[in-house]
Amino acid sequence: MTLWAAALLALTPQLAVAQDSVAAEAVPQTTSAPQAIEATGASADAVPAASTYKPLGPEWIKGQPEAGNIDFQPQYTDDGQFAYNMHTYLLMPIITVISLFVLGLLLWVVLRFRRSKNPVASKTTHNTFIEVVWTLVPVLVLVGIAIPSITLLARQYETPPADAVTIKATGYQWYWGYSYPDNGNFEIISNMLPEDEAVARGEPGQLAVDNRMVVPANTPLRIQTTAADVIHAFAVPSLWFKIDAVPGRLNERLLTINEPGIYYGQCSELCGARHGYMPIAVEALPRAEWEAWVIEQGGTVGEAEEPAAAPAAPAEIATDEAATE
Repeated sequence: MTLWAAALLALTPQLAVAQDSVAAEAVPQTTSAPQAIEATGASADAVPAASTYKPLGPEWIKGQPEAGNIDFQPQYTDDGQFAYNMHTYLLMPIITVISLFVLGLLLWVVLRFRRSKNPVASKTTHNTFIEVVWTLVPVLVLVGIAIPSITLLARQYETPPADAVTIKATGYQWYWGYSYPDNGNFEIISNMLPEDEAVARGEPGQLAVDNRMVVPANTPLRIQTTAADVIHAFAVPSLWFKIDAVPGRLNERLLTINEPGIYYGQCSELCGARHGYMPIAVEALPRAEWEAWVIEQGGTVGEAEEPAAAPAAPAEIATDEAATE
């Protein structure tokens, strides 16, 4: 018995070493993301960034109406900036000059041609010069306005590029649904928050929602709109974006948001009793955080990799097999 016990004690270290080596072979070694990419040969763009989603707080609100303001909301798209500059530096000066000119003419006529100063009225019926001027000047003004206006229309209906992220906004009575066809086709339902809950969160009442439409910033978006019941309209003023949502029809427009932030809008088509209570909240995130949000919702990011083809047999082995046959 003593000899058997001594033999077992002597063999125990070798058995432990053998078990450890087998376990090490069975358990795969963990690698970092860059090492995994090199090992699999996958593209770095296809692997979601190591980031997590955290909802933006009220300090990120950028697009919302402000009490007492009479101007447009600040614009966060290139089209919005173009439209705002056109309004501020072209249309407003033209309107101001025309209004002051007409006011001056009215005052001059009232003072110069009042009854006390002109007991005998003038019988002049035509003045060729004045008629040419009041025809030609408005034509030139309209041409000057038409050129940037047509440019803005063309920009607003530019076709989204092939790599744009598709988001489908569906209007319901009375809430919005946002689905992501390019990322697993999951849908987010968005309802307005009660006033007290919105205020407690530091967000504007009748604009805050329970689930925002989350999108990547600085990325072309293909916004598609439709409706399940009646006509709605998807409108976000600070993004210079408005498009109808019509039942049985799919409308589409390009949208690129320049900065991360929260942007509020509302349904802009009279759609029933609670038309004023279906707000729109767009949350724009950096691309990595948006991809993390998509994965949290059960969606997918990037295209699935095709399985690699089996390696071909070496030429020498094939020759030997042929010789053997």
